[in-house]
This record gives sequence, structure tokens and C-alpha cells, in this order.
Amino acid sequence: MNPGKPSQPHTTPITTPNWVRIPDGTRVRHRQEAYEGFIDGLTEIVTGPHRNPDGRTQYRINIGGTTRLLVTEDNLSILLDKENLVIIGRGKEPYRRSVTTHLRAAFSDDRFIKSA
Repeated sequence: MNPGKPSQPHTTPITTPNWVRIPDGTRVRHRQEAYEGFIDGLTEIVTGPHRNPDGRTQYRINIGGTTRLLVTEDNLSILLDKENLVIIGRGKEPYRRSVTTHLRAAFSDDRFIKSA
């Protein structure tokens, strides 16, 4: 045991230096199937080829009630409100503005769409 370096819990995902995680509560739309929901966390995927850039996870998308679907970030568009800010649950404007700036630095413009 090395007392100078605390161990990380097993549940902490390994992230790549360039990967920007979409925050929980962010409204998203599936790019091909067009259903909408919000990010409800990450699920570690043990098998299968489709994963987020961290190499281990997929987003859990709440599409209503108890229904959750697993989706990789490549299949998601991020929804914007009428002021072009990311829609995040009950997030206040300063927080949404900060998240919008952060996500816009990480994703191309075609990944952002206006909410209907």
C-alpha cells in the first residue's frame, strides 16, 4: 500500500484526455432514430464494439417513464433552447451557459440542434 497516493474506486470510468462527457440531465436526440430523452448516467459495457471514446461506456438515455436506452455519443445530438443554450433539466442559465461553452469546444456544430 502506498500511503502517498489514494486508490481510485473501481466505478470511476477511465477517460481519454480528449473525451468530454455530456453531463447528466442534458437533453439529447438520437441522430438516426429521432427519439428524445436526457442523459441519465453512464453504463460500463463489457462486450460489444460500440462504446464512447473512453472505451468502456455508453450513455444511459431516459426516454420516459422507466425506459432507458444505451447509446454511444456518436449517435447523439445535443438539444438547444431558443437562446442556443444546452437544455439541462432544471439547470440555471449561468450553469447552462458554461456547459454550452464547454460542449461547443468539444463537439462540431452539426451535433447541436434546436429543440422542437
